[in-house]
Amino acid sequence: MCGIIGFRVDRDFERFQESLPEATLRLAHRGPDDSGLFLDADTGVGLGHRRLSIIDLSRAGRQPMTDETETVYIVFNGEVYNFRQIRHVLKGYGHGFKSQTDTEVILKAYLQWGVDCLSRFVGMFVFALWDGRSKTIVMARDRQGIKPLYYHHTTGTLLFASELKALTALTPFPKDLDDDAIPLFLHYQYIPTPKTIYKDTYKLLPGHYALYDGRDLSIRPYWTAPDPMSNSVWREMREEDVIEELDNRLTRAVSDRLISDVPIGGLLSGGIDSSMVVALMQKTSSAKVKTFSIGFNEPGYDEAPWAEKVAAHLGTDHTTLYVMPGQAREVIPRLPEIYDEPFADSSAIPTFLVSQLARSHVTVALSGDGGDEQFCGYVRYWSTRAMADGLRWIPDAVLKTLHKLLGTIPASWVERCYIPWNRYLPQRFRVTNFPDKWQKLIGIMRHADIEEIYRSTICYWSREELCRLIGRAPTGSRYEETLEETADWPILSRLMRVDQNTYLPDAMLTKVDRASMAVGLEVRVPLLDHRVVEFTSILPDSLKYRNGRGKYLLRRLLARYVPEALFERPKMGFGVPIHDWLRRDMKQLLQDYLSVDRLRKEGLFDAGMVENMVSGHLTGKVNHWYRLWSLLMWEMWRERWL
Repeated sequence: MCGIIGFRVDRDFERFQESLPEATLRLAHRGPDDSGLFLDADTGVGLGHRRLSIIDLSRAGRQPMTDETETVYIVFNGEVYNFRQIRHVLKGYGHGFKSQTDTEVILKAYLQWGVDCLSRFVGMFVFALWDGRSKTIVMARDRQGIKPLYYHHTTGTLLFASELKALTALTPFPKDLDDDAIPLFLHYQYIPTPKTIYKDTYKLLPGHYALYDGRDLSIRPYWTAPDPMSNSVWREMREEDVIEELDNRLTRAVSDRLISDVPIGGLLSGGIDSSMVVALMQKTSSAKVKTFSIGFNEPGYDEAPWAEKVAAHLGTDHTTLYVMPGQAREVIPRLPEIYDEPFADSSAIPTFLVSQLARSHVTVALSGDGGDEQFCGYVRYWSTRAMADGLRWIPDAVLKTLHKLLGTIPASWVERCYIPWNRYLPQRFRVTNFPDKWQKLIGIMRHADIEEIYRSTICYWSREELCRLIGRAPTGSRYEETLEETADWPILSRLMRVDQNTYLPDAMLTKVDRASMAVGLEVRVPLLDHRVVEFTSILPDSLKYRNGRGKYLLRRLLARYVPEALFERPKMGFGVPIHDWLRRDMKQLLQDYLSVDRLRKEGLFDAGMVENMVSGHLTGKVNHWYRLWSLLMWEMWRERWL
């Protein structure tokens, strides 16, 4: 895994040239093993690279890499797992190779097929090419958006990098905030692609490539997941045959990702997804697989015992680190540096810690990310469908009356009546953060459509609240676009595709990429192999959700390798008890960053509204931790980067 950076400019070349080494150095955590630069004053082009050596550890893999004529240069971040097969094909066309790297294969594939080479790659990747023949910059991002690519474009200027912190180090980069990005961040806890926090600065969409000729920037798709409504032979096949096909595709995906010239292991939480990946690692590996998990002493946050049981059954070489609360809290001041764009998923903390643990033993690790979004693993999918199905039978007049009636009942009253019974409910029906859930229920009574119902399950600030807090509502994003594009799909398929286009690349994969690369660990995600995604996309929802549970097909497959007793249990989120920390150990931090004086001086948020939320949370009357955490992350980011 690596970090890339570059530019093409028609003015101020000397200033960009001078800042490129420092900007490249900001990516040293992504590539601690080597670095390289390419500069061409005549064309205004500069490329920088930091290398984490995984395949061919020799200097032959150094980047930027060029062809024999020194007219095409490449910087690359990621892995193309089928590079040896492509290399064999390219040799048939007469291409020679000086290294054993996949980087050189990508370069020669581009020389042979142009941008059509993208359809041949299996892997996670971002690369940028300077094609001196056509005087064009070519940028591309993998199909699922596993690897990041940011770019800044104005007339006569194109800057690009793996992370914003490197991009902003290029001089002169204007740090002008995009006002529309702030409510989007608070609404979703991340800034949806293609936007970023800065004006004229974007994320390249997954499955897209870009061409820049010095004047115009053209962005085009090269891959889209199949439409689940398309005809599929698998809809007519026996269930056992479908499971067998899934087994074959996942096994191949895992096997491909074991290619490495450095030590490799697996991140094992004990859940269905990571257990599936580790089971197939152990199946296809010739050696004992190293696995890693972290545990917490706080009740409700510790899956480590289950991970240990799965590891014992599979026979892996397992390491568990029990993290003390103080160790976890020490990560928080580092988050603005690691996530150099506002980001408010608190599970970034345990993700960093397990990455740090794994990196002390291996350089590459496989994870189970992507299973929920493909196999209907989130409760919010089927709860949204149930809510939509129920509400569509209620007349609008009745819904409006219910909305008004429920709005007159304080959440604290209902909470006092409900919470004593909460402990007797099955785990998946228990309610946390009750006041927020109550307000969302009231909102649903007014907006009884799928878009708003699902929005209420994933967004912790409503449009109305954001108008009060910041004076503006969030603008449209890929969330609305995807729902519109999938209007005639079954509900569950629609919601999974929404998450595949938004939450998965912008939250889940961003979280894992930054946390792992902060410690120089490469994380590979076999469940997001595009051959797997193309298969799962056309399977009927009945093979993903059945009898009140998601991941039906994946559960059946996992049962081939792991006893059901080890994974048939309520889903547990990968998190830490932020709500309690904000009331105790982090109380002073919260009060300092969200003080009335500080907020009034900045003039961005309604200080009185925030003060009431902080006060209510600290007294224990309400639980606003999701919202307060997003505000805290904004303020800490702002302090570091503005």
